[in-house]
Amino acid sequence: MDKRYQIFISSTYADLKEERRAVIQTVIELNCMPAGMELFPAADEEQLAFIKRVIDDCDYYLLIIGGRYGSVDESGISYTEQEYDYAVSRGLKVIALLHENPGKISLENSEQEPAGREKLRKFRDKVSSGRLVKFWKDAAELPGLVSINLSRAMNAYPAVGWVRADRVANVEVLGEINEVRKQNTELQVEIGKYQKALARLSSPPALKDLAGLDEEVKLGGRYWSPYHRKYVDWHVTTTWHKIFAHISPYLVSHPNADAVKSILASALFGEARVGEENGSHESLDDQDFQTVGVQLRALGLVKIEYTQTVSGGMGLFWSFTAAGERLMVELRAVRTKTPAAADQSKS
Repeated sequence: MDKRYQIFISSTYADLKEERRAVIQTVIELNCMPAGMELFPAADEEQLAFIKRVIDDCDYYLLIIGGRYGSVDESGISYTEQEYDYAVSRGLKVIALLHENPGKISLENSEQEPAGREKLRKFRDKVSSGRLVKFWKDAAELPGLVSINLSRAMNAYPAVGWVRADRVANVEVLGEINEVRKQNTELQVEIGKYQKALARLSSPPALKDLAGLDEEVKLGGRYWSPYHRKYVDWHVTTTWHKIFAHISPYLVSHPNADAVKSILASALFGEARVGEENGSHESLDDQDFQTVGVQLRALGLVKIEYTQTVSGGMGLFWSFTAAGERLMVELRAVRTKTPAAADQSKS
């Protein structure tokens, strides 16, 4: 059946207008439907919620990173990075195109403040971690990169797509319905198996010697050292309080395990590398990450559930419990420093 895919095109806007036009034209020539900020209303408090609804309707996520980090909201995270995090959490196939040498981009199209450049560097590292990315130098290269990599993604990872209602034959509809029913039955069997396995863990045993939130734990991983020109180990001693404070705000969007691992690795590496060389591509040891998941579940702060993604696959997704949400607010909410305001809040 002939179907068209909807592609979400994510990037900063003012500095990449020419690049976006080239990419949008290529997506249209591939008989796909582009979706991006050109369709969005003026920025307001509802913009991110609108963007998420658009991403929910898309089949693939195409990210272009140039020399700017982009506009940020009150969280300090750019809309582009929030779009990326949401697309990953929804299980969309990501096609990432990164500028090969941001240092050679013109000043007007680059981050001019050190804080912005550092945020851009960390975002590039996040996107590059755990997936293949493609690099470009100018807008003329992008159509070819998009055409090749998007076609490969559509062939290797077929998505739901869209079809015209008047082109759907009754026989084909019945065949698809039967196939969906068959797949649904198979998935229900698989889900049942995992639910039984998770049920045994849903109520963690009350351990008399369970480490408390203020107790320390040593975690580590690896990072790329520009000084040694190789991957080296890093370690940090932290507390369960700090670990939960790092990841809890992101659990609102029910991220998958890979996203949580990446967020925690970046945060802990920041603790470990204070005052030292500027490493990159940090990762967290998988056994350490599994320990974190088990411990936070045992403390009754998070839920880790194996469930279906929007693309039809299965994955592990994190969220917090009611107790975890309360603790997140206690840890991350900003207290007033004005005595008068504090007294008024008690009245």
